[in-house]
Amino acid sequence: MTRSMLASALALLLLASAPALAEDAPPVPEAITFVVSTGFWEEPVEDDTTDAAATKTETAEAATPAALRRGYYKLIAVRQPDGTAQIHLQQIEATANGPKIASSTVLEEFSAMKPYVTDIRPENSSGITSQPGLFATVYLKTDPKAQEPESWTVLIDDLGEIKVERATN
Repeated sequence: MTRSMLASALALLLLASAPALAEDAPPVPEAITFVVSTGFWEEPVEDDTTDAAATKTETAEAATPAALRRGYYKLIAVRQPDGTAQIHLQQIEATANGPKIASSTVLEEFSAMKPYVTDIRPENSSGITSQPGLFATVYLKTDPKAQEPESWTVLIDDLGEIKVERATN
């Protein structure tokens, strides 16, 4: 057997033993129609120490800033079987081991409208904001035959308060 024949046989063997890409689960489910990552949040790390330990560390805390959990937000439109969408809001924590979901909720204000989401956009295209919080615009139709979508904003202030309201342009 020549070296090229051996290499070809080995390549065929490897291809035959590798799972087909079509059989693998998709990295993003088909029902996800839009995802926007933007804004940021930070909060002190919750510490479950005893009062004695807390008293002992008070002087150390005065000298060093408190540890913070940090991350960003995601808005996700998930298509439902009837064609409408649910809008999910997630807080993603940036950890040493990579991103981790810190919280996830469905924004019921949108669910009540049974919207057909046509787009979600962040405040700016860089996704970078200078202050904590989130500002994004969700474009939707409550009637799929409507010509133009409505604009709704999702706002999260620096205290974490969430507001969903009709955009006022």
